[in-house]
Amino acid sequence: MPASCCKPDYDAAFDARTARRQLTAYRRSGASGSTLRLVETIRDAGARGSTVLDIGGGVGIIGLELLAAGAERVAEVDASRAYISVARREADRRGWGARTSYRHGDFVELAEAVEPADIVTLDRVVCCYGDWRTMIDRATERSRRLVGLVYPRERWWLRLGIGCGNLWLRLIGRSFRGYVHPERAIDERIRAAGFSPRNDHEGWIWRTALYERVAATDRSGAA
Repeated sequence: MPASCCKPDYDAAFDARTARRQLTAYRRSGASGSTLRLVETIRDAGARGSTVLDIGGGVGIIGLELLAAGAERVAEVDASRAYISVARREADRRGWGARTSYRHGDFVELAEAVEPADIVTLDRVVCCYGDWRTMIDRATERSRRLVGLVYPRERWWLRLGIGCGNLWLRLIGRSFRGYVHPERAIDERIRAAGFSPRNDHEGWIWRTALYERVAATDRSGAA
């Protein structure tokens, strides 16, 4: 769970209006920014025939893009009911309803009941969760081959901006909070779970990283 006395209200933070706005932008311009970069790195690593678990998948952009790239199936887990609803309708509209599945809730709490996948993605998810260590642990446990994520750079001005945003949320009575977690510690934890970096891009705001599971023989140094 997030490190707080009460559970964040993700439905309030990511409501139907926000979901519709994001879907409209996606339909107009396609995937963009760090999301597009993550999709492209996964395409380069090979998505055809793979299963995908998209954690905090929002309106389903990564899943839709990877299905178009040849992925076999996509499962999305999201804590916002509005996002799940919009993502499901968009997949149906595009003819991929039979190859997608959706589950509402906190991924960390649901992880044991979620099927492992070849590819696990967390696009701007770690920054929405207080207990980043458990989120990373559950995500890497579910991945058979690749883990891709986008999360904020550890910059003082990002910490200041998110801190001001959190203060405003507190003042208006919202329980959701944003976070800037330590980049080096995130990288080390994913490596410790048996993954090696395949692609790493450091932007001004977002870090986009793709990791590939290392075979046990490779980690032990055996031939």
